[in-house]
Amino acid sequence: MDSRTSEVELHAMDRALVVISVDPDAGEPFPGDSSGPRLRQYVDDVERVRLVYWVTALRTVVVVAFIEV
Repeated sequence: MDSRTSEVELHAMDRALVVISVDPDAGEPFPGDSSGPRLRQYVDDVERVRLVYWVTALRTVVVVAFIEV
C-alpha cells in the first residue's frame, strides 16, 4: 500500500479512521436499501477522504472502502 499511497494520503486516511473509531456514528447512513448491513459513510472535505463502513452489533467498525475525493 505504501508504494501506491503518498504520505499525505496515508495521514488523511489515518485521521478519518481515528474519527470513526472514536465515534462510529460520526458518518451518515449510506443511501440504499437496508436488506444487508447498514453501511455508513464518513466524508472529510478538508482531508478529501471518504470512508464507507459498517458497524457491527458489538460496535466494531468494518471499513468497506477508502475513497479519495
